[in-house]
Amino acid sequence: MSVYILTLSCPDRVGIVHAVSGFLLERGGNIEEAAQYNDHGTGLFFMRVRFACERVPEAQLRTDLGGLAEGFGMAWKLHAAEQPMKTVILVSREGHCLNDLLFRWKSGLLPVHIAAIISNHRDFYQLAASYNVPFHHIPVTAATKAQAEARQLEVIEAEGAQLVVLARYMQILSNELCGQLQGRAINIHHSFLPSFKGAKPYYQAHDRGVKLIGATAHYVTADLDEGPIIEQDVARADHTDTVEDLTARGRDTESLVLARAVKWHSEHRVLLNGHRTVVFR
Repeated sequence: MSVYILTLSCPDRVGIVHAVSGFLLERGGNIEEAAQYNDHGTGLFFMRVRFACERVPEAQLRTDLGGLAEGFGMAWKLHAAEQPMKTVILVSREGHCLNDLLFRWKSGLLPVHIAAIISNHRDFYQLAASYNVPFHHIPVTAATKAQAEARQLEVIEAEGAQLVVLARYMQILSNELCGQLQGRAINIHHSFLPSFKGAKPYYQAHDRGVKLIGATAHYVTADLDEGPIIEQDVARADHTDTVEDLTARGRDTESLVLARAVKWHSEHRVLLNGHRTVVFR
């Protein structure tokens, strides 16, 4: 019995759910999970269906789905549910998100396969080795940025990565690389932007006496830190907190938010809706 996840979006109209469920019924498909959303603002319909099917092979399903989609103007994707998503992680010198993702992966909490780690520093080569993950040290300077990104993309494509995670990777990606990774790269950062820009944001936040610490996970686009948001969360702070307290709480929040975003993306729960996302949790 093969299990699949079908995701789709199309202009909203009467009969879409009936057509999809009828399509699966005719082919012996058993729906295990289904979610849908009608965006009245854009007039678009979104759906995610997890189903089991043994009667019809995947190639035939794809051919038949093409015919169904044509009648509704659907954008659709069909995924093998049990196949872990091949993932490459980019990191610099802050390892809290990297360490958290590696632990969750090895603990069976994330449906991914971390195929490689890329860093512009050597700090985490031993951590990568402890998880038996290939580590690629690719230094980046202003003069070598183009060559470094070409090498990064070479590793990503060689590993067949379906997902690239910027786990506190402190380099701005070029527009060209952002375009190459469109829809399959997730970034994490603190949510103090745009109030506290630049270096030491937690010091700036402490000086202002912030009461909330947040983190945002979003898809990478050429517009810096403005891609479609997948997940956000906050933690409380008060006057007794030191900079070190704020930084530690912020790192915990970043790790949790990124892990949720990676999990939902790798379970094909995130659909793009213009500059926003639909997340079927």
